[in-house]
Amino acid sequence: MFAVYKYEASVDENGAPLYGGKKYKCHLPSEIPVKEFWSILVFDCQTNLLIKTVQSWPSINSRMNNLSFCEDGSLDIYFGPKAPAGKENNWIQTLPRKKWRMVVNLYDPLESWINNTWRPGKIEELKNMF
Repeated sequence: MFAVYKYEASVDENGAPLYGGKKYKCHLPSEIPVKEFWSILVFDCQTNLLIKTVQSWPSINSRMNNLSFCEDGSLDIYFGPKAPAGKENNWIQTLPRKKWRMVVNLYDPLESWINNTWRPGKIEELKNMF
């Protein structure tokens, strides 16, 4: 048995609600502090259920072997109605006209999570990408 800690965001870096028709990015610094694994899920704010899209599961997790990491080991996760070219493996689809929230689950987190020295970046709206 292991502890699960979560981080949630329903607004972007400017405090605006996350809308499914817009495009966003969340930067995860390198060395995500978990012993077991981590996951990112997208929920519909109205129903509080996972978003239902053409993707089989609205999630990205550390057990996926096709993620594209940055040179420094960090990871950019993209959200929007369409995947950015070349970033499909790091993308979670959202639905236009739907507010959504992101949940990061850390399964058996390490000390840097517990003492707040590691945190996901804020969700940034991308106006000129994909």
